[in-house]
Amino acid sequence: MPRAWKSDAMEKKPTAGENIAVLRKARGVGQARLSREMDITISYLSKIETGLRPATPPIVASAAKALRVTTARVYGAPFSDPSEQSDLITDLRGAVRKHTLPSEATPSPDELAAGLREAAELRAGTRYLELLNKLPKLLGQATATAMDSRGDAVAWGQVADLYGCAYTVAHRFAEPDLADMIVSRQQWAAVRTWNPGAEAAASWNEAGTHQSAGAYADGLAIVERAISQYERAQPTGCEAVVVLGALHLRGVVLASRHKDKNATQAHLRGAKVLAEQLPQDMLLHNLTFGPGNTALYELAAHVEMKQPGKAVEMATPMVKKMPVGLARGRVGRFHIDRARAHLAIKDLTGAETALKEAFAVSPQMAEIHPMSREVLRVLFVLHQRARPDLLAMAKRTGLTT
Repeated sequence: MPRAWKSDAMEKKPTAGENIAVLRKARGVGQARLSREMDITISYLSKIETGLRPATPPIVASAAKALRVTTARVYGAPFSDPSEQSDLITDLRGAVRKHTLPSEATPSPDELAAGLREAAELRAGTRYLELLNKLPKLLGQATATAMDSRGDAVAWGQVADLYGCAYTVAHRFAEPDLADMIVSRQQWAAVRTWNPGAEAAASWNEAGTHQSAGAYADGLAIVERAISQYERAQPTGCEAVVVLGALHLRGVVLASRHKDKNATQAHLRGAKVLAEQLPQDMLLHNLTFGPGNTALYELAAHVEMKQPGKAVEMATPMVKKMPVGLARGRVGRFHIDRARAHLAIKDLTGAETALKEAFAVSPQMAEIHPMSREVLRVLFVLHQRARPDLLAMAKRTGLTT
């Protein structure tokens, strides 16, 4: 049986903003020097370190570069019980390392199909610990099946898609080195599918590793290369729409965090044109795309491009009627982005309400997502400690004991 997600905080866990201060002091760097290297004011850096402003992904990337550390080091371990995640991550790391030597026997087609369906459902439902618990065995079974299949493209496609699930877990649990290794394994399996869509999905995750590291320009280059390669294959049908649309959405995130307005708008236009061809969002190769997801990415881009008022305006009707076909993880992320936007316009009540929605719809994501934790930290610092719901969320994330 999968072990339960631990929500009760055992000890206070530092957030990205707090870790910037710790790492800065450990390196003997003053606020004046660090703020200069990050190209922000001393006042802004001070507010980030003390919890009056959130450490956004571009801020974390800038601090990591200036302090000569990884973004993962800045984010730290956001878990209330890191030993449990560590044990399961070790199991996954072992399965990924021996990718050509699966220990598992080839299962029956029905058993494997059931396992693949469950993995996809757990990923879509953001039930990351349960997914992490199942992935090592399932990866071994799918790989054994593919190796026994004499080059069957469908069997290798299943392996590639499973590595896509594994990437999501490694990304969410802040394991960048493992995520890099998983992407290489996904590419290894994808080239055996003879399916340009599987290879494009691997490129989507490859760009994601650069996004996590704050290397936004490099990630954009990978996205644009993947789009060009995929279009040259002249794909057709719904799969082509989903794959190309998802690549454009990855481009929206990378470009908006890179503060590249032209690239952001270009990728958003590309996504919108493709989204018009689908009645609702679809999931293929662990890529979700459609009109709903495109709207959520546009909202997030407004936040990244420092247009929180536009994000709040766009979110208001969506709260009343969410687009159809969105997975819980995407809805949870929508509420986290809403919370960021409300906080940016100093609407603390709106930010807290949005975070409560994120915890309700996607609790595991809300507990560990760095921006959920950063928004919560700022709310908690800004004289909100007495609010019972806020205190409960802070305890669940380990921000207070």
